[in-house]
Amino acid sequence: MALNKNALIRYKTIDKCLQNNNRKWTLDNLIDACSDALYEYEGRDVNVSKRTIQLDIQMMRSDKLGYNAPIEVYDKKYYRYVDDSYSITDIPLTENDMNVLSETVEMLKQFKDFSLFSELGGIIQRLEDKVYTEKTHQSAVIHLDKNEKLKGLEHLDVLYQAILKKMVLKITYQSFKAEKPSVITFHPFILKEFNNRWFLIGKTSTKKPILTFALDRIIGIDYDSSLNYLDENFNGDRYYKDVIGVTVSNTRAERIQFWVNKSNAPYVLTKPFHRSQRLIQETENGCIFNILVQVNFELERMILGFGDAIEVLKPAKLRRRIQNKLKIALERYED
Repeated sequence: MALNKNALIRYKTIDKCLQNNNRKWTLDNLIDACSDALYEYEGRDVNVSKRTIQLDIQMMRSDKLGYNAPIEVYDKKYYRYVDDSYSITDIPLTENDMNVLSETVEMLKQFKDFSLFSELGGIIQRLEDKVYTEKTHQSAVIHLDKNEKLKGLEHLDVLYQAILKKMVLKITYQSFKAEKPSVITFHPFILKEFNNRWFLIGKTSTKKPILTFALDRIIGIDYDSSLNYLDENFNGDRYYKDVIGVTVSNTRAERIQFWVNKSNAPYVLTKPFHRSQRLIQETENGCIFNILVQVNFELERMILGFGDAIEVLKPAKLRRRIQNKLKIALERYED
C-alpha cells in the first residue's frame, strides 16, 4: 500500500488520540480528530470516511508498516491501546534500520563543515546517539574514501558562502611551482571535487580566462568589498562537458580511441572514462572504446594508471606521448 501524506497525518493523529487515556475514543471521535488535523496541516476540509479510519486502524495493527499497534475495542465502541505506553513513534529499530541509519550518519558527517548542512547538525547527533544506544558495535557496511589530513578543507564553507553571496575575494595562494605566495583578487564561481581533491573555479577580472585554484594551496582568504562581483551565470556542467578532471584548455575535444585487455574491459564498461564513452568493437583479447574529450593531464594519468592493460590507438599525437612516458618509466627500472 503506497503511503501518502494524508495517511501519515491520520496515523499520527490516531496514535496521539489513543495515547490519551483520559478520554474514551469512539470511531466518530477519531474521524473528527483526523479531519481537524488534516485541515490544520493541509488548510482545507477533507471528508474522512468511516471506512478510511477503519482501514487505518487495520493498517496500524498489522506488520505492513512495522507498527503492530495493540489497538483494541472495548465496550463494543471505544478504541484504546492495550499497552498504555505504546506509540508508533517509539517502535524499536530493526537490525536493517540500524544498518541504514549507521551508514546514513557516516555519509552526512562527511558534510559537517558545510553550513549548508549546519541545520542538520542536531539531527545527525540525535541519529548517532539513537544508533549507538540501540547497539554495541558494528563495523561499517559502507566505507567512504576520505583523508582527514587533506589540506584546504577548512576553506570549503568560507568559499561556499562567498559564492552564494557573490562576494569578491582576496586569496593568498601559492602553487607548487611558485617560490612565494601571491595575493589574488578573485571572483569565485563554483567549487569542484575531483579525485578526492577540491578546487575553486572563477576569474580575476572580466577579460581574463577561467582559473582553477586547488584548495590545498590556498593560504588565506579575505574579502574585497570595493569591487562588484562578476555575475556571469557560470555553468559548470557546460564548462566541463568535454573534460576529465579539472584541466580545461581552449582546444577542441578530440576523439580518443583506445583498447583495453579482456580482464580489464569489464571495469571500463561499468565505470566509463567519460560520459561520451562508446564501445566500438569487442575483440578476442579485449575491447576498443571511443571517448570525445580534451587531451589533458588527468586523461593521461588515467591512461597511464592502467599500465599494460591499455593501448591508445588514436590520435597519433597522444599515442606517441603515452609511448614516450612509458619508455621513460621503463628506463627508471633498468639497472
